[in-house]
Amino acid sequence: MVNPWLAMEAGADPVERTRTVRRAHTAFLADGTVAAPVRPVVADSWRRSAEARAASDGAAPIELDGAALRAYREAHPLARAMPVFRELLGSFAQDGAHLLAVCDPQGRLLWVEGHPGVRRDAERMNFVVGARWDERHAGTNAPGTALAADHAVQIFATEHYNRRVQRWTCAAAPLHDPRTGRLLGAVDITGGDHLASPHSLALVQATARAAEAHLAAGVPAPGVFLSALGRDEALLVVDGERLRLGRRHSEIMVLLARHPAGLTGDQLSLLLYGEREMRPVTLRAELSRLRQLVGALLHSRPYRLSRPVETDLDVVEEQLTAGDARSALGTYRGPLLPLSEAPGVRRLREALADRMRGALLVARDPELLREWSRTPWGEDDLEVAEALLDSLPAHSPARTGPRTAAHRLRAAYGLAGGPVEGPRAGAGLRSPAGRGGAPAPAERPSAPRVATFRQPHRP
Repeated sequence: MVNPWLAMEAGADPVERTRTVRRAHTAFLADGTVAAPVRPVVADSWRRSAEARAASDGAAPIELDGAALRAYREAHPLARAMPVFRELLGSFAQDGAHLLAVCDPQGRLLWVEGHPGVRRDAERMNFVVGARWDERHAGTNAPGTALAADHAVQIFATEHYNRRVQRWTCAAAPLHDPRTGRLLGAVDITGGDHLASPHSLALVQATARAAEAHLAAGVPAPGVFLSALGRDEALLVVDGERLRLGRRHSEIMVLLARHPAGLTGDQLSLLLYGEREMRPVTLRAELSRLRQLVGALLHSRPYRLSRPVETDLDVVEEQLTAGDARSALGTYRGPLLPLSEAPGVRRLREALADRMRGALLVARDPELLREWSRTPWGEDDLEVAEALLDSLPAHSPARTGPRTAAHRLRAAYGLAGGPVEGPRAGAGLRSPAGRGGAPAPAERPSAPRVATFRQPHRP
């Protein structure tokens, strides 16, 4: 069976593959159709890129530089793994026509190292430290797609969504916190067509595993951690073992983690199904299947978890209580179980989103407000857009983008006049993802016509 994460099967002609995929890319940009030989992982990434309105011919934005970049990089968990990256990939990059790059979970490049000539060449497309290379901002590329799919992947030449990147080939693998399973970023090698081989993909995968093992050496005693922010299927880590849960089991685990004393069947049913008429056997069957997955972690009478379970929801709340909005925003990977309609989950989701954005509005830090406004759940948040505009110096050129966004959102919400720089006339108007029922702005200009698609929530 062909590995779908590899760019080309053995014996494939790279010149012919470049040509046929370029034709497919042109067709996709024209009408949204995807044809062979485009791999499913690439087709999915093109659709995500189109949905996010990533530029098909532009440069990735630079979000961090100077002192802010240095401080962020020094504090990042992957800084401890750089010796491993350099040992396993550094000489490979320095001796050949390659680059070693490491990014954070948002796709911001924190380290880019390798042959000086190759680095200068890559600078022309903003493949530099501080630039944001997630799919949303740079389209299909190995580090961005590895983050979106949570899987090691190669992206070959014309498989890149952005034409400026199509002369490059890259391979990247995601990295996770060994205790919580939380996504920390990705490690990438970028260079020429010769990287489209099983060797390069295996190399970045092995490097990622070695880096995680290195980070695990300093990790506290094992425990149980549940990640459910920005994910439709929660990730449960029990003593270092990772288990991806289905959607209903994710809801149950989130609710039981929030009620350590336990819940009766009726209480749990109400939080899961609301007032709908549900046969008791339905819930018992779900709990039986969940017990087969998690074993002795799930007890009954009442339904409860046998060990303390920390969640990423708990972590964000603790950071907000401590007044650390910056760390909370870094931990907040998106709305809690975004597709869940369970009443108990929806209340938790809306309460956390309101608290998160409220902390950002109080902090009035332009960097944090800008980060929130660039997310799928914050891009239609008028109050944040106006707060960002208000936080910038009066004559700063950086006001242009926020001013345009605020004008667009005010028009979309049917509010007269320009952005209000002071009291928030747009208070309460924000992205539907944050509220689960707020009115959505008018439809934005259309992207290439593609099948209905929603922004994925990364593992």
